[in-house]
Amino acid sequence: MEIVTTETIPDEEIEEALGIARGNTVKARNVGRDITQSIRNITGGELKAYSELLTDARDEAIARMTDDAEAMGADAVVNVRMESSEIAGGSSEVIAYGTAVTLQ
Repeated sequence: MEIVTTETIPDEEIEEALGIARGNTVKARNVGRDITQSIRNITGGELKAYSELLTDARDEAIARMTDDAEAMGADAVVNVRMESSEIAGGSSEVIAYGTAVTLQ
């Protein structure tokens, strides 16, 4: 399945737009990770545990969006966007969405 952030796919023609495909996940931090990352925050540098958590969340949201598009019979998802937001203290939602399409 093609997944692109553009409105079209090079060398492909869109036959039909099927609707919005979407996938989301909510991830929470854990106390142990918060303690180690708080120390890192004092000394400076990348908060790798949080970076990994968000990377996992983005990958999961994209996978769920792809599953949604496949269930609609899509060949591709175009104009893909991602957003994140805080849901409650210490947890964040990541959502991926785009237009599910069939290709000629």
